[in-house]
Amino acid sequence: MPSPSHAAVDRVASALAGHGLAPEIVWFDDAVTTAPLAAEALGVEVGQIANSLVFTIDDEPILVLTSGSHRVDTEWLGQQLGGVIRRASKETVKEATGQVIGGVAPLGHPAPVRTVVDVQLADYPAVWAAAGHAKTVFPTSFDELVRITGGTPSAVEPPPASQ
Repeated sequence: MPSPSHAAVDRVASALAGHGLAPEIVWFDDAVTTAPLAAEALGVEVGQIANSLVFTIDDEPILVLTSGSHRVDTEWLGQQLGGVIRRASKETVKEATGQVIGGVAPLGHPAPVRTVVDVQLADYPAVWAAAGHAKTVFPTSFDELVRITGGTPSAVEPPPASQ
């Protein structure tokens, strides 16, 4: 049976191919819009899920790819990046990425989006990211995420000693 098709997923696959990658895009029967749901569906640790969270920093969209095992400390990360981070509206997410919340991929956007890649993802040899639709994911690695997004590796919360 052929894989389903969706315009946003096709753009992600094309963007991956543009980086010399052709990972299998996994389609689920049901949406996996949270890291725990995706991890359960894949049989992997929740930390291996690369959540794609869109925020704004000084009114410009920023994509934060964070390990599913923890949350982004927006106040701390904003200080590290020299701005104020706020959660983006669903309209801003769609405009910046061409994708909807729950299925935002690290790439395949209409234009490049400033990206931060959580260094905690480096703890895993394989990580899974959304592929443009809430029912899709693809396998990759921390190094590949940094490379294909042009992202900046960074912690997304303060080190334990300073919390």
